[in-house]
Amino acid sequence: MNNTIGDAAGSIWTFLNTNGAASITKITTETGIAKNDVQRAIGWLAREEKITIELIGRTETVSLT
Repeated sequence: MNNTIGDAAGSIWTFLNTNGAASITKITTETGIAKNDVQRAIGWLAREEKITIELIGRTETVSLT
């Protein structure tokens, strides 16, 4: 399981680095990673202080720090 989350975190980091800030829905759709794995990977990246999560209106937006 840790490998799956780590791989997802790497893919999400790469996606954000290439495309800039994005909603969780966009990350899930564009990367093809399962929603649960996206949530876990975002937690991983947040714990490592690699991302910032901001609430814009009703949408959570994720960006690299």
